[in-house]
Amino acid sequence: MHLRMFEMALDHATAQGYEVIGGYLSPVGDAYKKRGLASANHRIQMCELAADQTSNWIMVDPWEALKKDYTPTAMVLDHFNEEINDKLGGVETESGEKRKVRIALLAGSDLISTMAEPGVWGQADLDHILGDYGAFIIERSGSKADKAVEFIPQQYHRNIYIIRQLIANDVSSTKIRDLLSQRMSVHYLLPACVIDYIQQQGLYRHDANLPPRPTSAPPPPGATEGGDGTGSGRKGKPPTQKGDAPNPQVTEPMVNAV
Repeated sequence: MHLRMFEMALDHATAQGYEVIGGYLSPVGDAYKKRGLASANHRIQMCELAADQTSNWIMVDPWEALKKDYTPTAMVLDHFNEEINDKLGGVETESGEKRKVRIALLAGSDLISTMAEPGVWGQADLDHILGDYGAFIIERSGSKADKAVEFIPQQYHRNIYIIRQLIANDVSSTKIRDLLSQRMSVHYLLPACVIDYIQQQGLYRHDANLPPRPTSAPPPPGATEGGDGTGSGRKGKPPTQKGDAPNPQVTEPMVNAV
């Protein structure tokens, strides 16, 4: 679902007149302590496999995942802004000049709902995220994103983009983990390379005595394989050094936490 969210956001941003240079998956660190999550190192590997083998514009930045302490969303956005705009001076256009880019958060409508709840987010963080950056919000099944936005101060509404799902998709990471823990198939819900990695590493199993399910079929001749599961070797590089964005003229890189 996270990869699909990027594609929906790309369509929406393009329709709004933005040029999108790339999207970054930013896995949360182990200090987040959400029940059922695999270790940060495993999640980095799975994200890199998925991005490398299914997309030419979605990338992975491990900075947040490798930090020992929990990192607030506002600080993650600041990290991308510092790497891209402050250190590099933006991106280089076809004319050779540098151009600052706008960083935005990509998230599901469950996040915007929490922003509307008193006391969940600090006011300074809301000011920074929605005031300085902005958010593209994917409306999820059963959610009422518009209703939630009504409870967010009016001055932020211009920076919140609600994206409708034209084809309903109720897939979530929690549901995927639940299926895996019951040793049920998740084929066609995740990229095959990620399914293979999960099975090889024995992740999300509640009963380790059960026999493993068959892995996905081998790729056709000439296809790229995941190798040892280390992705493209991007681990540890800042987001601006990944270099596989398709268009150097950019105004809107997107960030999504996994």
